[in-house]
Formats: sequence, C-alpha cells, structure tokens
Amino acid sequence: MHDDLIARAKAWLAEDPDQETRDELAGLIDAGDTAELSDRFAGTLQFGTAGLRGELGAGPMRMNRGVVIRAAAGLAAYLRKRGQGDGLVVIGYDARHKSADFARDTAAVMTGAGLRAAVLPRPLPTPVLAFAIRHLGAVAGVEVTASHNPPRDNGYKVYLGDGSQIVPPADAEIAAEIDAIASLHDVPRPDAGWEVLDDSVLDAYLARTDAVLAADSPRTARTVYTAMHGVGKDVLLAAFARAGFPEPVLVAEQAEPDPDFPTVAFPNPEEPGAMDLAFARARATGPDLVIANDPDADRCAVAVKDGADWRMLRGDEVGALLAAHLVRRGATGTFAESIVSSSLLGRIAGKAGLPYEETLTGFKWIARVDGLRYGYEEALGYCVDPEGVRDKDGITAALLITELASVLKEQGRTLLDLLDDLAVEHGLHATDQLSVRVQDLSLIADAMRRLREHPPAELAGLPVTNAEDLARGTAELPPTDGLRYTLEGARVIVRPSGTEPKLKCYLEVVVPVSAQAGLPSARARAAELLTAVKRDLSAAAGI
Repeated sequence: MHDDLIARAKAWLAEDPDQETRDELAGLIDAGDTAELSDRFAGTLQFGTAGLRGELGAGPMRMNRGVVIRAAAGLAAYLRKRGQGDGLVVIGYDARHKSADFARDTAAVMTGAGLRAAVLPRPLPTPVLAFAIRHLGAVAGVEVTASHNPPRDNGYKVYLGDGSQIVPPADAEIAAEIDAIASLHDVPRPDAGWEVLDDSVLDAYLARTDAVLAADSPRTARTVYTAMHGVGKDVLLAAFARAGFPEPVLVAEQAEPDPDFPTVAFPNPEEPGAMDLAFARARATGPDLVIANDPDADRCAVAVKDGADWRMLRGDEVGALLAAHLVRRGATGTFAESIVSSSLLGRIAGKAGLPYEETLTGFKWIARVDGLRYGYEEALGYCVDPEGVRDKDGITAALLITELASVLKEQGRTLLDLLDDLAVEHGLHATDQLSVRVQDLSLIADAMRRLREHPPAELAGLPVTNAEDLARGTAELPPTDGLRYTLEGARVIVRPSGTEPKLKCYLEVVVPVSAQAGLPSARARAAELLTAVKRDLSAAAGI
C-alpha cells in the first residue's frame, strides 16, 4: 500500500504544471508523510451541491491546476460529444488565491479542444458570469470561486448553456470524461487564442439590474454595505448609482478584495462575528438597513435595527419579504424554493393564486423550475430576475430589498413591521438550524444511519406524523441523501452539506397568531419549541 501510494504521488508530481504544488508534493514524498499523502490521494474531488470545492494544495483531493485542467478537459470532451465542440465557453473568476490561474488554464484547455473561450475582464461577481452565458449564447460557463468558504479553499462551478449549474446526469457524465483523461500531457494547452472580454458584458448586466425595480418606486432607503473582502463592491455601487439610491456607506475594512479575508474567521455573513464591523458602522451612521454580500456576491444578507441594536434577518425572513413585495407589485409566474427553506413562501404564493414549487437543495434545481418568477433558498440566496440570471444573485436581491425598505420608509414602517403583518396573516413561521461541523466525515454518516434505523416518534413533545427518507425520492423530488420529518406544527430536514464537512438540520415551527397583540407570546412559544426540537434531534442523531 505504501509503495503504491508513493508511486501514485510521484506520477501526479511528474505531471503537475505548478511549481508551488510540485514543491509541496515533493516535500511530502521526501518526508515519507504517508498520512498526509493518503488524505490527498484518497480519491478525487467530486461535484457537490455547487461544483468542485476544496482546500488549495497538491494532489487529486485538493484544488490545484492539475485538478482544474482535468475538469476543464472533461467538460470540453462532454461538450464535443454533445455536438457543441465549436461553441463558446465563458469563464469568470473571483479574487481568491489561484483563481486567475485556474481561469486562464480553463481558457487554454477549451481553446486547445477547439472550443471558443472568453474570460471576463477581471474578478467579478458570480451572477455576472451566469448572466454572460445567456447574454453571449455560450454552450457552457465556468466560475472559479469557493464562494463563502475559508481562505484556503477554492472551487469550480460549471454551468451549461441554459445559464444554470449542472445537475444529474450531466455532472456524472462530465466526471466520467474527467476520469477518462489518462495524462495531463494529452491535454493541449496553447498559450493564446482565447478572448478576454471588455466591460460590455458587465454593462449589459448592469443595464438589466434596473429591470428588477418598479419604474416609479421610491429610492430613499439608506444602507451600510460590506463586500466581505470579496468582489461585490464595484458592481453593487454601480447598480445602486444607476437605480438612484443613496450611495451605500462602505465597511472600509472589508471593501476591497483580499484572498486572506483578514477580518473574519469565515467570510460568510451567516457565521458568528462576520457582521460585527458592519454593525459597528451602522451604529455610527444610522442607516435604514445593512446589506452584505458573500465574497463572490451571489448571496445577500440583510440586517435591520431591532430595538436597541442591529440583527441579521434570516434567509427565510428575507425570502418572505421579497416574495410579499413581488406579489404586491403584481408579479406573475412560479415562486420556488428548496425543501430546506420556510413553508411560508408556499402560503404567500397560495394566497396570491400563484404556482409554487419545492426543489432539492441548491440553485441548480431552483433555476430549472418551469416559468420561474422568483426563487430563494434559506442560505441567503435569491433569484429575482430569472430571465437575466438563472442563479442566485446578491446584487439584484440587494436592489430589491432596498426598494422594499424605501416603500415601507415612505409609509413610516420597516421590514420588521411587514414581517409582523405576514405572521398575523399566515401564522408565525420561525426557522432555525442545527449545524455540526466535523473533522471526521464518518460522524455524519453515523448520524444519518442512526436516524434511519431509529426515526424519532416525537420531537419537543410534538408527534412525528410523517417520516420520509429522501434517498428513496418522492413524487415531486429526485432521490437525495436527506430525511424529512413532518410534525404537528413543525418540520425538520436533516442532510449532509454538499459544500462543507457539516451535518445540517433545518427546523421550522409554525405558531398561529390571531392579531398583532399575540405576536410576543407566539415568538416566545416558537423559540421554546425550536430549542426543544434541537435538543431532542441532537439526542436522536447522537450529535
């Protein structure tokens, strides 16, 4: 086993085009570090919820130029087999370590395979790439990003010509083409021949952002904005200026791209502490709301003044607010969300007489819903202009929530007042997450097995009325590794994360409210139920 491992590592080293990872791997081989080598050669990175994603480093289980060249060659072979061998592939990238290198390698591989390749002019938000695919009539697109993962990670998202991310069976077919590549030496990579786009694609995207707003809406809400050390700032400021909103006050320490993300432990607005600097800026300047993008600006976080201080709205709260705003504006078409998002969206759509659909987790599924008008996911992802961008878009979502805040401001009201209205109208929908990050992935498999073998009969004293193993699929959903429990007045979904080493449990309780006066006691009851559901679920899963 040891000799085989060293032989595989040396074979990889002989092909590695990057001096940095070559030196790293040679060092591991020389040191005879079999534990580290075993980890790096335990398999190959696989397409998860959002493409390939992993830590930067040498070997097939890390993100590096060798892995990226193989992925690009596999995608090119897949496109050629589908008769699209002369098509255009658009490539975007963020400001993480190695992103520009991975984008250039992808362009070289596509060019070498006979496809036409075009690279965005500089690091730009992921939604600009998703827009560019449809705008330019490309057969595929690639975005080099690890979104909100830690600084040492990078990733590779693949889109097809419809502008949405790949789903089965395309992911498995592309993976098979990647596996079929015997040697990197067989992959032609010319030094030139692709196009570097100018700003016209970005200008077309920005022109399209106006379409998400009502022509005569008020534009008065004042914002504090953080780009979370990512690539969102310039595009968001340009979109806000075009729309005529007051210029957002920037969180200066996080405004410019920085691949080391020095001010946050995790560059994800949902993580504890990530919004601290934004809240400090808000306390100093008193805006109407705080807006944050994640580093590739496809997600949008919103915070509001709640009593004496600021608090982040949950993705489900923003999802419902945007839906209510679109309904009030007379939107037509299907409203969609993933199964882990709040059931409130279904109630809002139902009351408005609009079609509603639930999908598996991930925007690659939401974007494919027929007749989609609006889609959202609880992890701060919102698609408010599906004709322009078939993916989550943190720029247009920021515009739309700021329009809504402006409308309410003119009425002397806030986003929290509208959330209260929705609770009285549809019941108080309170959501929470139990998320367990692990070093050892087998702990996640153990927890899932325990729940499958011994499903809970009740949680928080509420009887489980239906326990579904989503691995079997349902009438509406293809199979996925997840469990769904329906309770009287509550719902729980448990699934392994598709992008991080986490077990995620999504909890929702619904407490009826007859009038505004009943809201405080309904909130207290909901908080009590969520705490009890978390406790009982942890015990049942053994986490």
